[in-house]
Amino acid sequence: MQYAPTVIDMATGILYIVSTPIGNLEDITLRAIRVLKEVGIIAAEDTRHTRKLLSRYEIHVPLTSYHDFNKYEKAEVLIAKIKEGINVALVSDAGTPGISDPGYYLIKRAIEEGIRVIPIPGATALTAALSVSGLPTDRFSFIGFLPKKRTARDKTLKTLSTIEHTLILYESPYRVLKTLNEIREIFGERKISVARELTKFHEEVIRGKISDVINNLGSHPKGEIVIIIEGKREEEVDHET
Repeated sequence: MQYAPTVIDMATGILYIVSTPIGNLEDITLRAIRVLKEVGIIAAEDTRHTRKLLSRYEIHVPLTSYHDFNKYEKAEVLIAKIKEGINVALVSDAGTPGISDPGYYLIKRAIEEGIRVIPIPGATALTAALSVSGLPTDRFSFIGFLPKKRTARDKTLKTLSTIEHTLILYESPYRVLKTLNEIREIFGERKISVARELTKFHEEVIRGKISDVINNLGSHPKGEIVIIIEGKREEEVDHET
């Protein structure tokens, strides 16, 4: 099946995908600050959260909400604004838009409409956590959040347990202990790294076998969490299968 190439209309505005800090407000690029000051509208996942960042850097640009519950309607509004020649910056609560957040839909619609989409690179939790995990970084798969339903989650974990390279998961503090126990049940005693509150005051990275990490994590962990899992080791691989 062949796809027609997208024709970019240079007369329209631009959609900038702007990465913002995952915690420490100093982790923003000079280019990101400039772009946020120059655009006509900033579309934010949580305007209250983003306003703190804008205030820190004296950015006085109109904010509008774009989140999971209004993404279909608001995407069309933003597309219309861009077609009028207004440049729009998309930001998420933390990190790079489109990574486990509703940004993907707006980006997809902009491309379909022939709008120029420009990335403004910066922080993202998955690469920050991977870089300090102590696990192989040459090949990895980003899984995002696991399914919430137990049956679907177990099926996903069983599939992931056969992969021979590093795996990266996101998890909430409320489910992380349950998830780690399920991973140990299906994967066995692999090496893992659990990073929480990255770049913030209470930043913590716990490394070791799954059972040791569970014991060291405590009963009520806080903050956004990234789980890095060792790939299936050579001695575990059933080459005949």
